[in-house]
Amino acid sequence: MGVVAGRTYPAVSFEIERERVDAFARAIGADPADGVPPTFATVYSLGTTAPQLFGDEDAAVDLARLLHAEEFEWTRHPRVGETVTSRAHVASDTSRRGMRFVSLETETSDARNEPVCRSRALFVIRS
Repeated sequence: MGVVAGRTYPAVSFEIERERVDAFARAIGADPADGVPPTFATVYSLGTTAPQLFGDEDAAVDLARLLHAEEFEWTRHPRVGETVTSRAHVASDTSRRGMRFVSLETETSDARNEPVCRSRALFVIRS
C-alpha cells in the first residue's frame, strides 16, 4: 500500500463564526461565553482537511470500514471572527494484518501564518 503517503492537500480556510461556535459549545455542554472550545478543532482543522483524504480516489478510503482517533496540540485557541487556514498531508499509509493505517497530519495557522494548532489523525481501515 502506501499509495498516498507523503501526499499534501491544498490549504483550506475557515472562518470561526459565532453561531457555529455557540452551537458547538452547547452541543458539548460548554458555556458559549467561554469562547471557542478546544474541541472545535475537529471542525476547523480536521473537519476541513479529512474530506480531502476521503475524496481522494487514490486514497480509496472505505468509510464503512473506517475507525479513527485524533489528537490536537494547540499553540493558542482561535478567536471568534478569525479566519484560520489548515494544510494537511498524509504522514504514512501502511498495511498490517489485514488493516490499513493512514496517518493524516494537519497544521492550522492564522492570517499572519502563525501556528494555531496541529492535529494528528489515525484512520484504520479494516479489510
